[in-house]
Amino acid sequence: MPQYEYRCKDLQGIRHKGVLNSLDKTTAISELKKQKWIVYSLKEYNPTLWSKEIYIGNPVKNEHFIIFCRQLSALTRAGVSIVESVRVLAEQTESKPLKKALTSVSASMLKGNSFSHSVSEFKHIFPSIFINMVRVGEEAGIMEDTLDRLAIYFEKAYYTKEKVKSATVYPMFVGVISVIIIICLMNFVVPKFVNIFEELGTDLPLITEIIISTSNSMQTQWYFWILGVILLLMVFLWFKRSQFGSYILDVVKLKMPVFGRLNQKKVIAQMSRTLSSLYASSVPVLQSLTIVEKVIDNKVIGRVLHESRESLRKGLSLSDPLKKSWVFPSLVTQMITIGEETGTLDEMLGKVADFYEKDVENLVDRLKSLLEPLLILMLTGLVGTIIAAILIPMLSIYSNLG
Repeated sequence: MPQYEYRCKDLQGIRHKGVLNSLDKTTAISELKKQKWIVYSLKEYNPTLWSKEIYIGNPVKNEHFIIFCRQLSALTRAGVSIVESVRVLAEQTESKPLKKALTSVSASMLKGNSFSHSVSEFKHIFPSIFINMVRVGEEAGIMEDTLDRLAIYFEKAYYTKEKVKSATVYPMFVGVISVIIIICLMNFVVPKFVNIFEELGTDLPLITEIIISTSNSMQTQWYFWILGVILLLMVFLWFKRSQFGSYILDVVKLKMPVFGRLNQKKVIAQMSRTLSSLYASSVPVLQSLTIVEKVIDNKVIGRVLHESRESLRKGLSLSDPLKKSWVFPSLVTQMITIGEETGTLDEMLGKVADFYEKDVENLVDRLKSLLEPLLILMLTGLVGTIIAAILIPMLSIYSNLG
């Protein structure tokens, strides 16, 4: 579909510009006038290589999308039409990719297309759970409730993700600082003592010889170290992108010391919250499992969900494959079993999500108080080992001279 770059102003004199998808120039002008805009410039838009926007992942920040969901829910609750709500939010949002998408969605709905159909054209902006829940909400006539659930879902998912991120940022920061300090010691401090040891010709402890050899190698063969790091990074990325490698890494994430439990609880909370929201919005359970399998960021749980979907296809229970998996604690499988038997699966999944989201929050707080002294001790130990390896021979030499 052709794109047209427009420049307009509204009745209040506020200027608007952007790019519009339309069948032809006449239709584009008609669509802009429907919004009560005065068009003073409209030309065909031909993006160059430099003007094309290339995104990795979703270009819209989570906080901007959450604000959009919450405001869209509030506007529809207040009786504002979905078309007008989208138009208003397109003007207010701070996210340029979201503004561009909402402007096109608004124009698409003015042509008579549904909201779900319009947002489905921007799958890099709107997650699959959003598109599917909106589609079902339109068909069932429960858009207001659906938008409320979406706002709550994205808020809780974002909060849980940020809590986990806060627990991992500090160790990563300490790790980077440790590497920088060690590189500085090896390249600027250790070499100053090498000449002294060579002049005195004293016997050195094994740890001192290892550190001096490493320091010399980093200075004279630094290109090998850089190539080695690049090679390891490339091998890791290749392994991570392979189907087998990504699965193994996800197993490691769930079984690694300390952070394994945190990752497990986070993923279970994400799975439960997503499936609960979809099921409560009347999305068919098989379709819901397919969506959750794609949305969940762990292939181990994704494989179990695939098995659960196949189990349901055969007329068996959803919870049976979960019970056989080592990933899911008995609390989760028992709650899901009760939900299946009583017809309250969405409610039971919601309770599981609430429990594990709270558990993640508590675990993160405990980890923070535990990790800070441990990481400081680790950094002190690494730096102290290097310094001790240099100072011990020096003290030995001075004592012999005395």
